[in-house]
Amino acid sequence: MLRNYLKIAFRNLRKQVGFTAINVFGLALGLACCLLILLYVADELSYDRYNLKADRTYRINADIRFGGNDMKMAVTPDPLGPTLKQDYPQVEQFVRLHQRGTWLVKRAGSTNNLREDDITFADSTLFDVFTLPLVSGDPKRALTQPNSVVISESAARRHFGHKNPMGQMLVFDNKQSYRVTGVMHDMPTNAHFRANFFLAMLNDDYEWGRWLSNNHHTYIVLKPGVDAETFAKNLEAVVEKYVGPQAFAALGTTMDDFRKAGNWSRFNMIPLTDIHLHSKQTVELAPNGDIQYVYVFSAVALFILLIACINFMNLSTARSAGRAKEVGVRKVLGSERGQLMGQFMAESVLTTVLAMGLALLIVIVSLPLFNNVAAKELSLQRLVSPNWLALIVLLPVGVGLLAGSYPAFFLSSFPPISVLKGVVTSQKANRALGGVGLRSGLVVFQFMMSVVLIVGALVVYRQITFIQTKNLGFRREQVLAINDVYALGKRAETFKQEVLRLPGVVSGSISGFLPTPSGRNDASFFPEGEIDQAKAVNMQNWGVDHDYVKTLGMQIVQGRDFSRRFGSDSSAIILNETAARLFGGKNIVGKRISTFTDSQLKTFKAYTVIGIVKNFHYESLRRNVGALGLLLTDNTGGASFRLSSTNLPALVSQIEAKWKQVAPGQPFSYEFLEESFDKMYRAEQRVGTIALTFAMLAVLIACLGLFGLAAYMAEQRTKEIGVRKVLGATVVGIVALLSKDFLKLVLIAILIASPLAWYVMNQWLQDFAYKIDIEWWVFALAGFVVVGIALLTVSFQSVKAALMNPVRSLRAE
Repeated sequence: MLRNYLKIAFRNLRKQVGFTAINVFGLALGLACCLLILLYVADELSYDRYNLKADRTYRINADIRFGGNDMKMAVTPDPLGPTLKQDYPQVEQFVRLHQRGTWLVKRAGSTNNLREDDITFADSTLFDVFTLPLVSGDPKRALTQPNSVVISESAARRHFGHKNPMGQMLVFDNKQSYRVTGVMHDMPTNAHFRANFFLAMLNDDYEWGRWLSNNHHTYIVLKPGVDAETFAKNLEAVVEKYVGPQAFAALGTTMDDFRKAGNWSRFNMIPLTDIHLHSKQTVELAPNGDIQYVYVFSAVALFILLIACINFMNLSTARSAGRAKEVGVRKVLGSERGQLMGQFMAESVLTTVLAMGLALLIVIVSLPLFNNVAAKELSLQRLVSPNWLALIVLLPVGVGLLAGSYPAFFLSSFPPISVLKGVVTSQKANRALGGVGLRSGLVVFQFMMSVVLIVGALVVYRQITFIQTKNLGFRREQVLAINDVYALGKRAETFKQEVLRLPGVVSGSISGFLPTPSGRNDASFFPEGEIDQAKAVNMQNWGVDHDYVKTLGMQIVQGRDFSRRFGSDSSAIILNETAARLFGGKNIVGKRISTFTDSQLKTFKAYTVIGIVKNFHYESLRRNVGALGLLLTDNTGGASFRLSSTNLPALVSQIEAKWKQVAPGQPFSYEFLEESFDKMYRAEQRVGTIALTFAMLAVLIACLGLFGLAAYMAEQRTKEIGVRKVLGATVVGIVALLSKDFLKLVLIAILIASPLAWYVMNQWLQDFAYKIDIEWWVFALAGFVVVGIALLTVSFQSVKAALMNPVRSLRAE
């Protein structure tokens, strides 16, 4: 019986090639989009779950309000981890990570350095907390000795080729030698941080025991059965017992007085598996994802699948209504109702199975492109897991049964004599199946979702454009930022002067601090002689040189810039407008402020405020501009050069040649400031691109269904069209008659979708301190696009029907 069902189903599908092609392709496109998005969502949700103790592992965060700043940080004081392990038996283990960014690394005896990212100091307990299998070495002993390092397999290949790296020496930043004591597999891509080198924490050049300094990422593993919420209440006691005394010694205030002044110092815990999607702290080990995007893309996948399924159901029910006479004949010849229902469902399921096959092919072909856009490394291997195989099998069967059961139940219930006598016509069958009302509602829903997706994509695009064109308070165009200038040592200034002699180089500055992702350093400043927490200002303090402000195109709004004519500028500071406001306004120029200069918070240095620089954005536009001060110090982390040339590649090559003259064997690494700034918004750019792509695909899928419905409706009204033409109706009039009903549905969809889209995107924009307004023309443009595409889709069938010879249409009837 099943074989017979399938045989007849194939015959019917082949008989209606156009209908079958639209149905299969539309559904396949929807299923393919859904699978791609689900692969993305599954990858986002999988972060850090490979760790065997993931369900018991937590990171400690710091939440501090002091000096006019709210600081929510992923880093904590260095003693916190050992203290929790020592004082609380609920803690099974801890590990601290201290990320040191990018260093120059070379094999001992080599003269050529490689620039390596992701270098991190770690406690010897690293492998007790995180599941990082070693290819070579003992995880229990790998980081227990000073000057030991565990490297990844890819790092081992870069530095040692096919030789065994165990026991070999690596030199970091031309100074410190480390022995390779372990080689680990490369960290999974779904980890919330990456590291190619783990250095023994014993070598971290850091003053230990500072409860008022937050620099280490601290993770703890709780023993089985310990309730995390209950344990987290102990963190308040840790603040009182350990942070309080050091705060009193430095500020002369108790924690109670500290809180009464509106300040606070707290620790909180976040589950390891929540960090990637739920953590929005500063000083993260790596950029995180956002759970909002997971929700958004999950909704997009659902909407696109619903749009495709609605198409399928609409077309299936519409076509099934024309088979009333076939049902009557089959019943007269002895077919039972169950057999007829089985036939309808077999055709429906067969169509969805064919669509799933085509969808898988689309996924295979498009996955590399999707990975490139989404910055992912998604693999088809996930599709062969039991859960995914079940989804691939059950999804088309479920959709097929759902779409096929509706017409099957109704059509199989018609009395055969009534059908054969013409009492039940295709129009009556169509009404019995819900007719215009049901399909109209489904069409409205399709285009409503399409409009929401288009508006969302337009808003994301406009916000990114706003960010890229906003006046940031500095000029980022044609500024070349060179990394690792510290490798030049005392030759850094020589290199700067050599580059400044090149035609096309306007100015240059040596500093590792830039208003893009780069070095950061914060400290608390006080009016001179007043160590009063109520008057403290916590702010960034950047070491720069005399040419920094000029090179980056910043604006001094009061006072003056650093000058070589004033030797006293070594004790001078330039504040931004935010810091000046916190210190009392523009009258701060000429006054002195001081800060601690030692780890024990006992020694001060005073600085004279010589100028106020206009606020410039040095963090994401999601945040307001924080307090910042510029100090005249030697900081050779990097160099910046403002260029003025029509041939930038040639000029960069000349600068590289100067570098190699001054620093042979040191890698030349650079980036234009504009590119570095844009990196901060790569996630939003990717979201915008993905959203726009899927929005247009959703419209395409919806229009495929509209095309099929328009063709069906034109076919149903063939006789009416012929009569109207005989009576003098024009082609334009007939096209308008056939199109207006569909366009009404699209306009209703736009009216419903607009307030929904405004609400959703307004919520998304709340994450930005600086954002666009959602203007009316965004909705108008989205509506115009949808109406235009829908009109073209429907008009094609309408014109075709209107141009038909009325004699032929009436004769056919």
